[in-house]
Amino acid sequence: MTIFEILKFNREIIERLHKAGVRHSDVRYIDLYSDYSTLVAQGAKASYAAAEAASRHGVSIRKTYDVISRFKNDCTFCPG
Repeated sequence: MTIFEILKFNREIIERLHKAGVRHSDVRYIDLYSDYSTLVAQGAKASYAAAEAASRHGVSIRKTYDVISRFKNDCTFCPG
């Protein structure tokens, strides 16, 4: 399968994600955010959870806070 074929097959979902402000690179941070959320749900302070998630995933703390901030935002685009 070519890149063109993948894009064509998934065009609608890709367009919706783009309109919602999702970056294609966000997929690599799903596990990071899941770890952060789990730690916070278990009672860890947000700063500790962010530092721990950053360490586990080899990401800078600044990038971790950026991801957390973006992933917490509500999606304002509601596809009909």
